[in-house]
Amino acid sequence: MHWYVSEGTAAVLGLLPVRLDAAPTTAYLMTGEHCARDCAFCAQARSSRGRAHRLSRVIWPPFPAGEVLPRLGDACRAGRIRRACFQVVHSGDYLHRVRQAVAEVRREVDIPLCVSIGLRTVEQVRELLEAGVDVVGLPLDAATPQLYREVKGSSWERHLRLLQEAAARFPGRVGTHLIIGLGESEEEAIRLIGELAACGIGVALFAFTPLPGTRLEHHRPPDLRTYRRVQAAHYLLKRGLVRPDGMKFKDGRLVDWGISREELVLYLADGEAFRTTGCPDCNRPYYNERPGKTPYNYPRPLNPREAAEAVGLVVEG
Repeated sequence: MHWYVSEGTAAVLGLLPVRLDAAPTTAYLMTGEHCARDCAFCAQARSSRGRAHRLSRVIWPPFPAGEVLPRLGDACRAGRIRRACFQVVHSGDYLHRVRQAVAEVRREVDIPLCVSIGLRTVEQVRELLEAGVDVVGLPLDAATPQLYREVKGSSWERHLRLLQEAAARFPGRVGTHLIIGLGESEEEAIRLIGELAACGIGVALFAFTPLPGTRLEHHRPPDLRTYRRVQAAHYLLKRGLVRPDGMKFKDGRLVDWGISREELVLYLADGEAFRTTGCPDCNRPYYNERPGKTPYNYPRPLNPREAAEAVGLVVEG
């Protein structure tokens, strides 16, 4: 049995000699290949002509699981890795494959473990939680039913209903992904985030990244100002610092937060709103970014200059 290991994770585990500007604090692992699904943004999609062993900008070289596991255990015990996350490619008996992978990790080390996977029933969510998974991520990705049909080819409403039912049954143990920049408006993204937050569903924000060989390879990534406003809204909504019904939009763009400018700057001043979101200790370095460029999601605390620039884009943008 082999697993695909993100390049940054492989460096932290000592599997690859890669120099890191920012080290991942979660071990990112992937099982399966040649996905049966055909998401327009994904390098693993059925129709993708892109490079194999890639998710977003990240390369995932394969390694024998027996080689990965002891190094993962060592890295966890040393505090370099604080969580493991499996990305599960929808191919073959993928549920059996991920349960087996979870059991292997659990035998080696006791750390928080999450799984990002496409499922159909709440019962399947229960099976994974009982197998030893702490958080099950059910990626929604698209903010509207129309976009979901266009980029994923199935029912947004059914997936949202599954998310809501699973979150109600397993509070605090269900999350999702939302990709900003697929064609949604700020209003559509923010109102969805508010709805998910009200259900107790954790939201990991991603910036759309065009990848060669995918159906959306020529689609542009999101404007940084737009992404910063969505990040800020997510942060404030999750903490109850703003209310969805207090926010106002014009032509789909957020124009009124329902709080004063002074309050907005105060809440955002430390820069936490602009860090990677998802499970605790998930920082995903350079998943959507290139080294040397201003990141969409900071994988570490922001310095005062970075925080001031990010807040400036929110309040002045």
